[in-house]
Amino acid sequence: MLKQIAAAVLVLSAAACAAPRPRPVAPWLAGQPALQSLPAPGEYPIDSSSSELRLLVYRAGALSNLGHNHVMVNRAVTGRVQIGGSVSALSFSLSAAVNDFLVDDAQARSEEGADFPSDIPQDAKEGTRRNMLSNAVLDAAEFPAITVKSVSLSGTLEAPHADLEISVAGHTSTLSMPFALQGDAHHLTAAGSTELRQSALGLTPYSLMHGALQVQDAMQLKFKITVSTN
Repeated sequence: MLKQIAAAVLVLSAAACAAPRPRPVAPWLAGQPALQSLPAPGEYPIDSSSSELRLLVYRAGALSNLGHNHVMVNRAVTGRVQIGGSVSALSFSLSAAVNDFLVDDAQARSEEGADFPSDIPQDAKEGTRRNMLSNAVLDAAEFPAITVKSVSLSGTLEAPHADLEISVAGHTSTLSMPFALQGDAHHLTAAGSTELRQSALGLTPYSLMHGALQVQDAMQLKFKITVSTN
C-alpha cells in the first residue's frame, strides 16, 4: 500500500497542481531601469541566457502531505521578438523544449519561498520529471515543444497587455494577461505572472482515491523574456 501511495504521489506531482495565490514578478525585474521608450524597431532573437519560463505546481487533497509542491523551470527558451514604435506594434513567438524543463531546481525553489522547501529527494524529482514527460501529461515524444506566440498586444509602456496563443501537447488555447516591460535603448525585458488552468491547456487534472490525492486545476505561470538590440 505504501508503495502504491508513493507512486501516486509522483504521478500527482507531475500532472501539475495549482497556485493558490499569485507570486510577484518584481524579483525578476529588480534593479532594471524603468522603460522610457522602446528600443529601435527591428526583429531580434530572444536571449536564452536571460529568459525563463516557470511553472509553480501545488499538491492538493486530504493526503496532500504525502506529496510536494514543485517548481518547473525552462531556461532554454528560443524565439524572436518584433519591436515596433508602440506596444501595439510589438509581437513575438517562442518555443521551449519540454525536455529542457528542470524539476525542483534548488535555486528556483529558494526563490519561491516557504511553500517550496529544499528537501526534495532526487528520486522524487526524477519520478516527477518522468511522469511529466509521459504521454499521459505533456507527451514529449509526440509533442517535443511548448510554443507561445502573441496574437495582439495593447496598452502603454507602463501597463501593457497581451493576448497569447499557447500550444501544449497538441492542444492550442488562448490566454489574455498583463505583463511588465523594463529595459533601455539596448535591452528589452517582458515579464509576467498569471494563473493558468490545466483544463484550458487541454490537460486533465489528476485525482486518485476519490480525491484524497489530487492536483488542482490551476497552476502559476511566470515568464521573463529578454532581447538585446545591440
